[in-house]
Amino acid sequence: MLEVTDLKKQYKQTKAVDGVNLFIEQGEIVGLLGPNGAGKSTTISMMSSLIPPSEGDVRFLNESVIKQPQKLREKLGVVPQEIALYLNLTARENLQFFGKIYKMDKKQLGAKIDQVLEIIGLVDKQNDLVKTFSGGMKRRLNIGVALLHDPSLVFMDEPTVGIDPQSRNYILDTVKRLNREKNMTILYTSHYMEEVEYLCDRIYIMDQGHIIASGSKDDIKNILSAEQTFQIETAVVKEEFTNLLKEHPSVRQLTVQEKTVTLLVPKEVVFFQTIIELAEQTNTELKSVQVQKPSLEDVFLHLTGRALRD
Repeated sequence: MLEVTDLKKQYKQTKAVDGVNLFIEQGEIVGLLGPNGAGKSTTISMMSSLIPPSEGDVRFLNESVIKQPQKLREKLGVVPQEIALYLNLTARENLQFFGKIYKMDKKQLGAKIDQVLEIIGLVDKQNDLVKTFSGGMKRRLNIGVALLHDPSLVFMDEPTVGIDPQSRNYILDTVKRLNREKNMTILYTSHYMEEVEYLCDRIYIMDQGHIIASGSKDDIKNILSAEQTFQIETAVVKEEFTNLLKEHPSVRQLTVQEKTVTLLVPKEVVFFQTIIELAEQTNTELKSVQVQKPSLEDVFLHLTGRALRD
């Protein structure tokens, strides 16, 4: 449905995107992951014809978007990272405004707005000013704007940033439902690995302007098929304990989040006893030690050296 070939974008001396290649098949949900500054938003802007590339091409249904952007624009919905709404208008007035921008038929627009309000769960709030909305409600309306003209392809650029878990789950379920019921094709970027795990058929991982890994969830996880993950929960994470773990030759990667230390260790290494000994040596109280298969986040950290939420 969409193919990106050798896409590049250079700003003076900075290469924001450097030779990106990817494709999206009709009916897929594809994840595009990367730390801040990886080039994801710039890539999406070029793919949606908002900014021209320095080099390369984007083809939609086998026609160049660079040369003929109109065909893509008619079928594309974009949910931007930033909220793009008029706060002093109601939800319904926002949808009416953007419907006119899409040049939708006036008779059809009213019925379509009703349908979109139902999808995003804002029927009861349609006549309230957007400035009174919670962050989650604004995000849902932002998605509603992108759905008004029945797009067959939707780009969602971190659509759940900064919202409560209930709204986030609603949006994720809505994305799943749109894909399942309408066969909608979706490119989804997120800083939350569990969202990608839940939603996406295939994944591209991007860093420093390049695609550094791609494939199904299992393909990506198999990058670390020779590794195992230890999750160590402690009463208090002591720096002396984590430093000894970091210095151990078998530890490939270590992260600390609150009271949990996560290690990546080769599968063939029996490391449980080492953890016990280092905990005793540093008077660290262990609550639990679990061995797991590497997760998508483990792979991401292995490839980029940075957490998604950095």
